[in-house]
Amino acid sequence: FLRFAQWKIHKAGKGIVGMITNHGYLDNPTFRGMRQSLMRTFDEIYVLDLHGNSLKKETCPDGGKDENVFDIRQGTAIILMVKGVDSKETRVCHHELFGLRQSKYDWLDSKQFHTGDYQELNPCSPFYLFRPEAAGNEHYLQWHSLPEIFPLKSGGIVTARDGLTIRDTPDQVRNTIHHFASLDPESARAAYQLGKDANDWKVESAQKDLKDSGLSDSKIVPILYRPFDTRYTYYTGISRGFHCRPMDRVMRHMFKENMGIVIGRQGLAVGDNQPWNLVSISQCITDFNLFYRGGGLIIPLYIYPDEQKEDIFASDEREYNIAPGLLGQFSRQWPQFRPEQLFYYVYAVLHSNRYRQRFAQYLRMDFPRIPFTDDYELFGLLAGYGKELADIHLLKSPRLNTPIAKYQGSGSNDLVEFIKYEDKSIVQINPDKHFEGITPELWNYHIGGYQVLHKYLKDRKGKTLANPIHYCRMATALALTIQMRGDIDRVIVSILPAAK
Repeated sequence: FLRFAQWKIHKAGKGIVGMITNHGYLDNPTFRGMRQSLMRTFDEIYVLDLHGNSLKKETCPDGGKDENVFDIRQGTAIILMVKGVDSKETRVCHHELFGLRQSKYDWLDSKQFHTGDYQELNPCSPFYLFRPEAAGNEHYLQWHSLPEIFPLKSGGIVTARDGLTIRDTPDQVRNTIHHFASLDPESARAAYQLGKDANDWKVESAQKDLKDSGLSDSKIVPILYRPFDTRYTYYTGISRGFHCRPMDRVMRHMFKENMGIVIGRQGLAVGDNQPWNLVSISQCITDFNLFYRGGGLIIPLYIYPDEQKEDIFASDEREYNIAPGLLGQFSRQWPQFRPEQLFYYVYAVLHSNRYRQRFAQYLRMDFPRIPFTDDYELFGLLAGYGKELADIHLLKSPRLNTPIAKYQGSGSNDLVEFIKYEDKSIVQINPDKHFEGITPELWNYHIGGYQVLHKYLKDRKGKTLANPIHYCRMATALALTIQMRGDIDRVIVSILPAAK
């Protein structure tokens, strides 16, 4: 409707457009071209953001309740656009209303739309935002984004049928693939409740892929499925086979010594007032769904030679997945620089609370951009913190050998019958067994859309915990992460430009 109105005004040569719509187009990156086009057509644009987005759980700046002007969940905005004013360049002005519905009605009834306290904006490349940018953060868009630093990336594996392809143990994978491949297609469909075929995944194609691969144990590999939750799958690397899209261009590099940052491109965990948290790390292939923004992207550190798949496990040659220009720049600047430090430096920055909170507006829209420093001491210190964090998140750190959480109870019943958090420290899983030492901060810790400690147990409801100590180490890793964020923040404050 906005495009139709724009066309009508353009044909007429002058006029006014007024609409109330969903407010997502004001800063959604998908609409950057639309915003730029409107600025080319109109001389004056006035935006009144009425907020009230319950999908993002919006609140007032002071934390109070923010209501929608309609009985809908999506936030709204009024836009007035004028063509025919003698203006050398487009003026874009913004105002916003938070609070209860009646207070917004009262403001609108007072006919203040044209006299409100509007802020004039300067929308510019690359986003042409119709919302104010946080003062003092304009430099953010000048920093390198993650794809500019690490060129090779991809989404996680798309299995199309997790219930068939993902298992808890290698033995379960082995039993599944042999049984599935031995059945006729319709019996296999019924046995594994696979439903109708999709365009990119068919039962017969999946069975053929398994048989063509030889049903070899060497192709049973670990896969990061959820935070701290490594499972197993059968990987052939063939698209539209056992896996729908195996993303082999990137995943094949994860079968040798490697690690990859798992990142979400945009979004917040709960709402606009919550910190960004779309980052993790993996040493294996991934099917890491970040829940509310879809799957995570994996960015490997090392790239191995592009050889035949059967030979990839034999070569030790590798390169760094770092833009050559940056790699050369840091190598010339600091003779003691090691490329792995850049990877760990980025990982540390992405875990900084100061960074996440200050640049939340941009992190909602696109890949994170990373500030660098000319001070090697600061760079090395953050890289060291990033290395320590990576070891903690990969559960390799010796600091995890003394877990803060304990598995308590009597008897041999390790079945997850229910999940009950009580007394601000205890997670009960059945009448006989519980974990203690789980503080509210740990219990409520999120990575992406997942409440980590709850999600791990929820996925095992009705199953026996194979390794309760793993859960204790997970809780300890989260506690150490919270602690280390404070250390990172004390360093990064010297790197971030002063806020205005």
